[in-house]
Amino acid sequence: MDEKKTGILREIADGVAGLAGSYAATLAHLFCKPVTEQYPEYKRPLPERTRGRIILTRSPDGNERCVACYLCSGACPVNCISMQSGEGPDGRRRAAWFRINFARCIYCGLCEEACPTLAIQLTAEFAFSKDAIGDFVYEKEDLLVDHGGRHPDYDFYAHAGVAAGGPKGSHEHEDEPVDIKSILP
Repeated sequence: MDEKKTGILREIADGVAGLAGSYAATLAHLFCKPVTEQYPEYKRPLPERTRGRIILTRSPDGNERCVACYLCSGACPVNCISMQSGEGPDGRRRAAWFRINFARCIYCGLCEEACPTLAIQLTAEFAFSKDAIGDFVYEKEDLLVDHGGRHPDYDFYAHAGVAAGGPKGSHEHEDEPVDIKSILP
C-alpha cells in the first residue's frame, strides 16, 4: 500500500512540476519585448531555392528558350500551363503562345524540373496580388524576361546540336528527313 501511495504522490509532484515549469516559461516571456518585423519595409532574406513567380528566360543570343515541348504542362499537377507550338522566323520551334494561370498554380516547381531548355524558371518573388482573378492569367509577353535567369550562359541549341538556319537533316550525324508518304502501305 505504501508503494501505491508513493507512486500517486510522485505522479502528483511530476504534474505540479510540469505545470509550474509551463507557467514559469510563460511569465519569463511575458515581460520580453516582442519581435515584430515590418513586412513591406523589411523583407526577410529568402532561401536560394525559394519557389515563387514563374518567368520565361532567353538564350545568350536573345532568342526565346522555350521550344513548346509541352513537358511543363504535362508535369503540372493542376494544369495551369497551356501553350501552342509554332515555328519561328529562323526555322526553330517556338511557343506561338504560352499561358500560365497563377490563380491555380501551387508553385511546386515541377514545371521547372521538367523543362529541358531551362526556359521556365521560378523566381523568389512570391507576393503579387491582383484585384480580379482574371488578372492572374499571364501570357508569354508577361512572362518573358531579357536575361537567362539562374543559367545565363546556357544555350539549348548549342547543346542539342541542331544547326539553326540550315535545312532539316543537314546536321552532322543526322539522318535525312523521312518522307511519310513513302512508308505508308
